Amino acid sequence: MKRVLLAACIITLVLLSAACGRGSKTSSVSAGDTLQLRYARNLCIVRYPDYTMAVLRNPWDTLKTLHTYALVDKRDSLPEGLPDNATVVRVPLERCMVYSSVHCSLLKELDALHRIAGICGLEYMNMPEIKDGCEKGTIADCGNSLAPDVEKIIDLHPDAILLSPFENSGSYGKIGKLGIPLIECADYMEASPLGRAEWMMFYGLLTGSCGRADSLFRAVETTYLRVKALAAQAKVRPAVICDLKYGSVWYISGGESTTGKMLADAGADYVFADLKNSGSVPMAFEAVFDKGQYADYWLIKYNQPHDKTYSELASEYAPYSRFLAFRNRQIYGCNSRRIPFYEETPFHPDWLLKDMVSIFHPELLEGYRTKYFTELAE
Repeated sequence: MKRVLLAACIITLVLLSAACGRGSKTSSVSAGDTLQLRYARNLCIVRYPDYTMAVLRNPWDTLKTLHTYALVDKRDSLPEGLPDNATVVRVPLERCMVYSSVHCSLLKELDALHRIAGICGLEYMNMPEIKDGCEKGTIADCGNSLAPDVEKIIDLHPDAILLSPFENSGSYGKIGKLGIPLIECADYMEASPLGRAEWMMFYGLLTGSCGRADSLFRAVETTYLRVKALAAQAKVRPAVICDLKYGSVWYISGGESTTGKMLADAGADYVFADLKNSGSVPMAFEAVFDKGQYADYWLIKYNQPHDKTYSELASEYAPYSRFLAFRNRQIYGCNSRRIPFYEETPFHPDWLLKDMVSIFHPELLEGYRTKYFTELAE
């Protein structure tokens, strides 16, 4: 795996060199200052005197580039010889449209919430500031992210659109034809918790919040590594399963996913650690029960008006009660209806790791009160 990552990084730098060299006699990788990213594998940032180049590696085909951006200060004139394949983004962004509550939450932490002029998917936005802005009309509600209101977006005149790409997403239909820079937020495809969090450096460049992004990430990194080292001192590693059946299948995160890696960092043995995929795979209940029936702990996430209970869980699907964690009352739940789990944890894996260590090894974090997961009531 390390050899593959090394080869991919070399190829990315070669592509970057070619991109920066085209059309310019003065631009070259040697002339730029490469930002040393320690964890992110799908992002490369090189600073030049008059612009910054950000190259996003295609996470679905790591020998290819997903997108290349040339970030140019909007107070300056466009420099000559910018790479032909780069999307020019004038920074800092002042009126951006954001598809994801994850990135809205991050922009708030970067003191850049005022730069959000429009959003998609209001029904999935739990941030009071976003809902209040849409009610007052200071933030435009541009509809569903799968079918955005193009006319509203045109009227909004955003200087960039932040959206999450997916495999073979193509040109994004009408949105891709508006001439507005599309920022493909592929951070969620990073395979490590700190790798995704490190992308906040890219968003700091976009919003003029570099200093804030750097200090925030260093704090996240320091806390995460400290808690990880603490968990390594645990004498016992409990077995853990996650999530619930959805319809007829159970979507299981692989051992190479951020969930799998975080559980390992929390001093736990994830029962599906042997699955080498970084995403989720559907499994039949019987297959999950076969491997997870004796797990010591069970972490679940759900979205509903009230907090889930053991009796409710058993009434939803009686075989749940056959798990050891159910019988021993070692299930911990997170109700994302009222808890900003999805908004905060992608860029704050340190907070989630502390929750996990507190649950699996309470003696290591005495007095800590969990932020996301709590014990299920009867």
